[in-house]
Amino acid sequence: MIGLYFPAWLLDRGLPDSALSFVEAGAGILVVFLAPWIGARSDAAGRRLPTLVATTMGAVAFTAILGWGPRWLSLVALGLALISFNMGSVVYDAILPDVSIPETRGVVSGLGVGVGYVGSFIGLAVGTLSLEVWDLGYAATFRLLAFGFLLFSLPAFLFIDEPARVAMPAPGLTDVARRLYHSWQRAATIPGMVRFLVGRFLYTDAINTLIGGFLAIYALDELGLDEGQTRNLLGVAIAAAIPGGVLAGRAVRRFGAVTILRAALIGWIAALVAGTAAGVADTTWPAWLVGPLGGAALGATWTADRVVMTDISPPAVLGEMYGLYATVGRFATILGPLVWALIVDGLDLPRTVALGALGVFVAAAFWVIGGLVPQSRRSSAA
Repeated sequence: MIGLYFPAWLLDRGLPDSALSFVEAGAGILVVFLAPWIGARSDAAGRRLPTLVATTMGAVAFTAILGWGPRWLSLVALGLALISFNMGSVVYDAILPDVSIPETRGVVSGLGVGVGYVGSFIGLAVGTLSLEVWDLGYAATFRLLAFGFLLFSLPAFLFIDEPARVAMPAPGLTDVARRLYHSWQRAATIPGMVRFLVGRFLYTDAINTLIGGFLAIYALDELGLDEGQTRNLLGVAIAAAIPGGVLAGRAVRRFGAVTILRAALIGWIAALVAGTAAGVADTTWPAWLVGPLGGAALGATWTADRVVMTDISPPAVLGEMYGLYATVGRFATILGPLVWALIVDGLDLPRTVALGALGVFVAAAFWVIGGLVPQSRRSSAA
């Protein structure tokens, strides 16, 4: 939805790139402070599923009202949906050890990513039927996608059997700033954690900006692709993401999670170079390389980086560390869209410059993450 249909709605309503930038950045600021608190509460509560259910329902509800009423209402609803979704992602990721063992963690993570992108295919199909076959418009399409989000969440709600954990007093919301500070202090005592989080900030800056709708805007408005061609481009990316995630999960077990993560970043760099070349040369054929390269890299990235996070986090503070994991992702979501808006709407430069800037972030992440390779191999072999 955020990768194609909302950006298309945005352009259809004549709104600038910065409208999406400011919504995503505003949501990201709140998630920066709330994610560690949500993670710590899930550690303290002894159960994570109730939080996952509540945040998912929030994301479903706010998605369902997109496209209804004045434009500002849809922008606010998008921000609230993003906040709810990312709060849920904190506890969802922290459930990984409950549904796997160390020897199967990479495989389970990869299967989760692969199956998730099957859901993305279903989302594209729903949008195609709603917009092009049934001609229902964007508002109805958003409601159908919200229903799909709820429907495909039910297996996790009903069939995950969480192990019993001892409940402790939960931190209050007023403790957010203090807990965020202490979470970073604790992270500094965990070998490799700060380096990983810095690297994650750099690559998620590029990834979340692209999948947050700006790749669709680039394809539609910079390259001149129509909505059907853009949907096909994203479809190719999703098709590549499925085996990318599954195969990366198996490769993680053999080569180590960080080695696979760095390989995924090389794929991202190649995809961004291809997309930038298409814009500079004013031709569309290099853009079709972005789909398979970026899609495979996307699946491999989300598969490997969750395993790295789980490997280096002590089990007793896993939820709290996943809060920081989400926090750096949200900081990146603040910076990436704002950099894009500054380049495109502030400096009035072509979107090719903005896309190239994202490539610089990925290249920096590749260098930073390199320092974790020996530790990742030891963790994966343990």
